[in-house]
Amino acid sequence: IKKAFKDCGPGFYIASPAYIIGASFINIGNNFESYPRLRLEAYNYVNGIKYNPQIIIGDNVAINFDCHIGCINEVRIGHNVLIASKVYITDHFHGDSSFESLKQPPRQRPILSKGPVVIGDNVWIGEGAVIMPNVTIGHNSVIGANAVVTQDFPPYSVIAGVPAKLLKAYPDYDKPKVN
Repeated sequence: IKKAFKDCGPGFYIASPAYIIGASFINIGNNFESYPRLRLEAYNYVNGIKYNPQIIIGDNVAINFDCHIGCINEVRIGHNVLIASKVYITDHFHGDSSFESLKQPPRQRPILSKGPVVIGDNVWIGEGAVIMPNVTIGHNSVIGANAVVTQDFPPYSVIAGVPAKLLKAYPDYDKPKVN
């Protein structure tokens, strides 16, 4: 399976079963591991519409059981990210909430992306979390279990809830110290 990916570093391990669509649009860094039932989906053609997906996963990323990453645009996961079980990360929706769209069966609606998902380095994503399109999670953040992330959060954030809210932040941590 390693040869099917666009690029894949050493130390690669995906437990079986795994469900991979569009592997040629997926880059995986060094020391990647995932537990069973990983779904990586990079769709370049759906319902007659062409997309240019890219999933980019950094070094030292670990993904637990039953995770699903779906992409028609871009999903970028930084280095040293830990993803708990049953996490869903997507950059797209099946249609929109307009009346015309709602009259169509969901499978026939055009798939739309509001923007990429970017997850910074050293992020821990808790059990059952959902990360929606057009979201950036800053580095060194923690996402609580079952959170639904619908907006951006800065580095060093602790977030949780439905929808996810900022519980704690360390906004000055990266700033240089003045003597």
